[in-house]
Amino acid sequence: MKKKLIIFAILACISFGGCQKTSGEMFAFKEMKASAGYTLDNQLTEADFFAKNLAIIDEQKSFEEDINLTSEASLLINITDNEVIHANHVYEKLYPASLTKLMTALVVLRYGELTDLVTISYNASHITEYGAKLCGFKEGDIISLEALLNALLIYSGNDAGIAIAEHIGGSEEGFAKMMNEEAKKIGAVHSNFVNSHGLHNENHYTTAYDLYLIFNQLVSYDTFLSIINTPTYTATYKDKNGKEIQKTFTTTNRYLNGKTDLIDGLEIIGGKTGTTFKAGNCLILLSKDKNAQYISLILKAADGDRLYTEMSQLLSAIHD
Repeated sequence: MKKKLIIFAILACISFGGCQKTSGEMFAFKEMKASAGYTLDNQLTEADFFAKNLAIIDEQKSFEEDINLTSEASLLINITDNEVIHANHVYEKLYPASLTKLMTALVVLRYGELTDLVTISYNASHITEYGAKLCGFKEGDIISLEALLNALLIYSGNDAGIAIAEHIGGSEEGFAKMMNEEAKKIGAVHSNFVNSHGLHNENHYTTAYDLYLIFNQLVSYDTFLSIINTPTYTATYKDKNGKEIQKTFTTTNRYLNGKTDLIDGLEIIGGKTGTTFKAGNCLILLSKDKNAQYISLILKAADGDRLYTEMSQLLSAIHD
């Protein structure tokens, strides 16, 4: 089954000339560098690229489809061995919905101080888009950046996303610029972010492979792993008058909230959900068994039930 491209790109091997790069690897590197628009003053070198030890998928290679899914894009990677188990439409530009919040979280963990206190603005407290998931923060509320990050990832609060963006980036636009800069640094060059939450915008898009790159960065942070593994989180903060408020947020991940059965032999560590009308239903997960850890991704499933059915089908392929 596992007739997929496996790349073991190790800096030591490259530095000492001990291994040859495949044509697929070089294609991926050259295509990524060209897409990123690197200049002579800001070059992505081969050593930088191959040192990342990533699973590389050559978009010119045809993969035998051995998992029948109806979602628009899907991906399953053994990140312990950098083995691509399944890949379908991984370079197609799609709307990410709240999977956008993964890029938001990466910027927070790299540039934010989780102990910072954030004052909720008018913009953050007045999101009017129909169906937008909100934590219910009020203008003038004072809450820690750590609590906002938890609310963002566990409950998928869009108001938490705006509050984070304004605090770290100075504005939503400033934060989106930081998101795009960080995305290019990690090779996610087929993405463009215009907001921190993922509510629909025609110019806001990514790919399954870029989301893998982003998520793969995040799983190196213990704080992130702890948050995505949390079924419920209680935030304690103060309103504009100094009154203490507590709100409990429940995860949107059906594997963690008990609404979907787990996969035998596999532990679901956590992940992120996302849903809009244009993006469909989306889910990315980190899982593990006794041998390895896995990143799995479904984009644009027809509905919530189908999303989890196909994710379980995808995960079941690990032990086939």
